[in-house]
Amino acid sequence: MKTIIVPTDFSETAYNAARYAIGLAGQTGATRIVLYHAYELIVPIPDLPTAVPIVNMDDLRESSMEGLRNMQTQLRPMVPANITLDIRADNHLLAANIDQVCREELADVVVMGITGGSQLEEILVGSNTVDVVKTSAYPVIVVPTESAFKPIKKVVFACDLRKVAKTTRREPLLRFLDIFKPELHVVNIQKEGREHIRPEENQELDNMLHDYNPQYHFIDRPNVPEAVTDFAQGLQADLLLIIPKKHGLFDSIFKRSNTSRIAFQTHVPLLSIHE
Repeated sequence: MKTIIVPTDFSETAYNAARYAIGLAGQTGATRIVLYHAYELIVPIPDLPTAVPIVNMDDLRESSMEGLRNMQTQLRPMVPANITLDIRADNHLLAANIDQVCREELADVVVMGITGGSQLEEILVGSNTVDVVKTSAYPVIVVPTESAFKPIKKVVFACDLRKVAKTTRREPLLRFLDIFKPELHVVNIQKEGREHIRPEENQELDNMLHDYNPQYHFIDRPNVPEAVTDFAQGLQADLLLIIPKKHGLFDSIFKRSNTSRIAFQTHVPLLSIHE
């Protein structure tokens, strides 16, 4: 791993995610962290009152860069000498353009913060993070405000097991497991009354993860997000891994309301790798 992208809105939640990224870089051997701010120029609509201020694009960019420079200055004392801390600002929508930024910066992972609390906080702070998790083809680590970095030694991989070996992007998943070499726990939350997984589907996953000596857990619970977060926190996991699927049991988790719920409930950082 070489480069980590940290989108920021300059909130304490974003600062915490950046501190997490610094610790992650130390464990993974990443040599570069990019603090990234996507700002959007609001185009004035002629029918609106003339009292609505018109923001100059150059002023907006300079404000963005000033915030990034301030963040860079505050974080630099925490950054080891072998890690470069860069900054970048674009006039873009974050979720729609994050993959382009990752390609241009040769990024390996995106690290973003999320905060719990009121519904307003979820809308203002959580929406960008949730949208990036849902849309980005790059691995995304979501860091709750209460989470400080600690070396990743125990990982919970939550999956529905249905064709998971065929739909999982093996390269990024196995790359993370190779880096962390964690104690790996695979948990399947089975909704009561639903047909249980066929043995061959579990065998396919076990073949893929064989080198990592996974431990398997099967739990019957009606509320999937709650069951996942309870299990991860009870196990004192360092990372919760989820592979959102277009169809299947976990599809519902990555609808906005449920994604917010799982991310806001857990104090365990969440790694998303799309199928």
